[in-house]
Amino acid sequence: MHFKTKSDRWFDGINYLLLSVVGLCMVFPLLYIFSVSFSTMQDFIQKDIVLWPSHWDLGAYKYIFDTPVFGRAMLVSACLTVVITLFNLLMTSMMAFATVHSFVGSKLILRMIIFTLLFSPGLIPSYLMVRNLHLIDTYWALILPGAISTFNLIVIRQFFQNLPKEIFEASKIDGAHELQMFTKLVLPLSKPALAAFALFYAVDAWNAYFNVILYINDTTKWTIQVVLRQIVIVSPPDNNLIASLLKDPPPAQTVQMAAVLVATLPVLVIYPFLQKHFAKGVMLGSVKG
Repeated sequence: MHFKTKSDRWFDGINYLLLSVVGLCMVFPLLYIFSVSFSTMQDFIQKDIVLWPSHWDLGAYKYIFDTPVFGRAMLVSACLTVVITLFNLLMTSMMAFATVHSFVGSKLILRMIIFTLLFSPGLIPSYLMVRNLHLIDTYWALILPGAISTFNLIVIRQFFQNLPKEIFEASKIDGAHELQMFTKLVLPLSKPALAAFALFYAVDAWNAYFNVILYINDTTKWTIQVVLRQIVIVSPPDNNLIASLLKDPPPAQTVQMAAVLVATLPVLVIYPFLQKHFAKGVMLGSVKG
């Protein structure tokens, strides 16, 4: 039986203290956002910092959901997140599987892929490429340019290399071609890794706003993050930036915090279901054997 020394107990105590402080620093903003979103003007008058509302009010949530722009932006973001996640995951896994096998020019392709990780083309060339392809004001401008993440590709490729080679040799003897091996062997065996990177792609797609501002001029095609930026930073909700305002809007701060909470909620809900795959998938892709 292992007995902890005094220095070990001190070390554990300091670790617990530091982790508790970090945890409180992460929980406090969420608690503040949650409390303010349900607060009334009376709470702001009585308290400098609202950590728990004295009078619960759903006016801010009624306000944002009665605004057509907000609901449409949520739907656009949800659909784009699903499409981008599936498309990026398919493209990345297919490219990773292709580069695992040796063929004419495979090493050159892999070096070109690594080169894109080290050197980015820049903002202006990317915009010119999207414009010349006539993708401005289309959702394809948000899907195609980031179809493959170089870093994710390298990690998934490493994961594929760690798969037993015997199963591929046996499948070739049975007459399976590369597409059958990819769909019936590689994908089922790679579910933990694919789930982890699906989370990466989904969070990036849900939080993306710069590309939307850059490529989408039609406000009806805005995602929730751009609308959230307009509400919180560019203009408070008591101005006429967003259409269809209520006759008696709640305090601007409550509307801002309610919008932030609603925009954050999908990621907070989905993450616990993918957490076990997240840890397992990343570790499997980084350990040899």
